[in-house]
Amino acid sequence: MAHADTKVILIHGNGGGTADDVWLPWLERELIALGLSVINKTFPDNVKARAQFWLPHLDALGADEHTIVVGHSSGAVAALRYAETHRLLGSVLIGVCHTDLGDGGEIASGYYREPWRWDHIRENQEWIAIYNSTDDPHIPISEPRFVAAQLRCSYFEFTDRGHFVDDREFPEVLQYVRRKLSL
Repeated sequence: MAHADTKVILIHGNGGGTADDVWLPWLERELIALGLSVINKTFPDNVKARAQFWLPHLDALGADEHTIVVGHSSGAVAALRYAETHRLLGSVLIGVCHTDLGDGGEIASGYYREPWRWDHIRENQEWIAIYNSTDDPHIPISEPRFVAAQLRCSYFEFTDRGHFVDDREFPEVLQYVRRKLSL
């Protein structure tokens, strides 16, 4: 149910990702049209997307129990880690993983050093949705399937969306958020 203070924070991915990437501007416009407050800003350290910068940045943006976090790729991993220690209304995780996949940049990000506290992530928010695709060139499908099993959350799997970087719209996410907020 939507609350007067409900806001949505959009988090792009690493590798130089910005608030203007892919479907983020479209989703921002659509959510604002529903009357929601939306924060879609390029995060600091957007090439490496290190936890030491991104997690405090979520605090600075005012993420709280009335906030929905929509994270793509590294942004989804940041949303997971943030929810371990902070209350959120809900999160939408797109192109999520739970291991560093043997990638040096991911190892250096700092998100994978500690064991995941799945119970905290689950308990600190009312709902969670995951969107991944079997043809993602970066994230093996076993990764999001594992995360979804741990979180016992809504899980949506595609076969033809890759890493969700080719589309300029993402109507499935918009519909999910609308449904969750009864808008």
